[in-house]
Amino acid sequence: MKNENNQFYNGYTLVWADEFNNAGKPDTSVWGYELGLIRNHEAQFYTKDTGNIRIENGNLVIETRIEKVANPQYGIVDPDKPWLKWVAEVDTAKYTSGSIYTKGEATWKYGIIEVRAKLPEGVGLWPAIWMLGENCNEAGWPLCGEIDIMEHVGFEKDSIFGTVHTDAFNHTKGTQKGRKVYVQNPYTEYHLYSIKWTKDYIEFYLDNKSYFRFDNVKKSVKEWPFDQKFNLKLNIAVGGMLGGRKGIDDTVFPQKMLIDYVRIYQKN
Repeated sequence: MKNENNQFYNGYTLVWADEFNNAGKPDTSVWGYELGLIRNHEAQFYTKDTGNIRIENGNLVIETRIEKVANPQYGIVDPDKPWLKWVAEVDTAKYTSGSIYTKGEATWKYGIIEVRAKLPEGVGLWPAIWMLGENCNEAGWPLCGEIDIMEHVGFEKDSIFGTVHTDAFNHTKGTQKGRKVYVQNPYTEYHLYSIKWTKDYIEFYLDNKSYFRFDNVKKSVKEWPFDQKFNLKLNIAVGGMLGGRKGIDDTVFPQKMLIDYVRIYQKN
């Protein structure tokens, strides 16, 4: 697991990794599953079935399919979460997919977080490698902070996005901070998607080349909620507020995101 780019990793030590070498299901002592209809008016129903999430051939496979699932939350509105009213309006989901997140000891404050992956292809797909603050259940979004290490939408075949969301800077206000960058052959080749996160900045990298840096302006938690542990999420969404802007091409299914590894480095 030694990385040969010594300059990029100088001063950092590998502290955690999942190489996905054991076939079957992800290690549930460090990975949790999201289930159901979750956010962003997305069309997929997240499951923990091996058809949607599994390890094979040295990769974590997240697969999205055309597959009908009855929504157990249909007709049930949570008065404390009015932004999820749309979930209660969905009788049956048309698509399934997978979303997992790190938990327990597999959460981190600062470091190099990197994921080597090959992306799914198709209009309507929205794969993501991202992080949320550990206090999200208590503080809520966006005050907890979000780091989108990599997002891709199928209607922009040659681009990925790196973005941060905070209470002051987020997409609901149109103030999110980030950048789009060109990526070559994201569907047929693996690329390394990563951030270098310190108390002073978060810098975004594609194949260890920097393309965006978000600096800590040192005002308040509204601008910088990143002095706490974050967990890592890996998922493919279908449709939704971003991924579905140009519809969903049903002819592309099934599609897979292949994750070769997740590695976390921290300062010595």
